[in-house]
Amino acid sequence: MSILILSEQDLRQAITLDAQSIACIEQAIESLATKAVVMPPILSMEIPDFNGEVDVKTAYVPGLDSFAIKISPGFFDNPKLGLPSLNGLMVLLSAKTGIVEAVLLDNGYLTDLRTAAAGAVAAKALSRKDAKVATIYGTGLQARLQLEALCHVRSITSARIWGRSPDKAETMAAELSHKLRIDIQAFESGKEAARGADILVTTTPTQSPILMAEWLAPGQHVTAMGSDADYKNEIDPAIIGKANLYVADRLTQTRKLGELRTAIATGIVSDAAAFPELGDIITGACPGRKTEADISVCDLTGMGVQDTAIATLARQRAIAQKAGAQF
Repeated sequence: MSILILSEQDLRQAITLDAQSIACIEQAIESLATKAVVMPPILSMEIPDFNGEVDVKTAYVPGLDSFAIKISPGFFDNPKLGLPSLNGLMVLLSAKTGIVEAVLLDNGYLTDLRTAAAGAVAAKALSRKDAKVATIYGTGLQARLQLEALCHVRSITSARIWGRSPDKAETMAAELSHKLRIDIQAFESGKEAARGADILVTTTPTQSPILMAEWLAPGQHVTAMGSDADYKNEIDPAIIGKANLYVADRLTQTRKLGELRTAIATGIVSDAAAFPELGDIITGACPGRKTEADISVCDLTGMGVQDTAIATLARQRAIAQKAGAQF
């Protein structure tokens, strides 16, 4: 019995951040609200000596013939060594027999893709339909992809970039202005970058807030996607108390790993407080923003169901292109 081996190059040629990949992730998130998805808690291990962590995620989705198991290391000092922060691979197994069907040596590419797509899904579901101005906090690869993803679901006409390194922010702004053909400016002040934005996205591994509650104004939407471990915190916990609508990707995860964890720890909200999940908003089981003046927050921690979905789509496209090698 053969196993399909797909390299990062194979996968980059097979799948990109486009309307279909975003729809794939939207359907995966929706399935959490409509199907008996089996998604165990994230297995997470911190490696503090080297500013690293490793997450293992998986999910079985009824109706899909395969499920993925993803191993995702993140070592955040790697750029100092000329290496990417994220790495890893996914393994696709038969949902009927458990036999390995494919190994996707993506080096984190598919994780980057599905994370950006999830940001687009959150913005589509929760931001104002007339949103045109985006602010991105962070200057890494995911920061770039989040802005690109937003342009697929909203008519973004201008953007602001804030990063701890002004030089990196300037470089990112210049490169994305050329690529996306919109006006993008780098800001040295995070507060000023927030002023007048319709959508704000935080994309960093920081352990202390970079977005403050007093900076927010009515009508804004915040997607916080950098906190996926119990020691990370990107947004002021008071933001969750201030928001008219807080939405989790998976409430059991955001209570332990996301921005909700910090809001609970500081007494902003109760540990027993009930909040909708993104799948509930997508299906209409729970209402989204009620007025144009609402402040909404989506807390994304990353889910195994997204990995199964993107891995399945990637393999389908690769097979159609006759890519990869049989082992």
